[in-house]
Amino acid sequence: MDWIQLNETAQLEEIRQKSYSLPQVIFKHSTRCSISSMAKSRLERANNPGGIEFYYLDLIRNRSLSNQVAEDFKVWHESPQVLLIIDGECRYDESHTGISMDSIVTSIAR
Repeated sequence: MDWIQLNETAQLEEIRQKSYSLPQVIFKHSTRCSISSMAKSRLERANNPGGIEFYYLDLIRNRSLSNQVAEDFKVWHESPQVLLIIDGECRYDESHTGISMDSIVTSIAR
């Protein structure tokens, strides 16, 4: 998994713009949470389907940015959480043990 570090507010507009041509995934990770570590590990072990960019947000270090993600993409903040951004909006979000690569890929196909 080639994570793109998400650590600046300006990146949110880049993600929104790029989502018109390529699905964008934001993974909000708490480095203090074992469930979050499990979800991250499952994503990293899964076959990367290609054609998707994956962003990693350490929400402990970037709490205000995590809150901005929730506001900009109109989702309730959870941790861990995955957001799928397509055509400028969040088309799918999931948290905790519901996070899986299969769910992300299935949501792209909808």
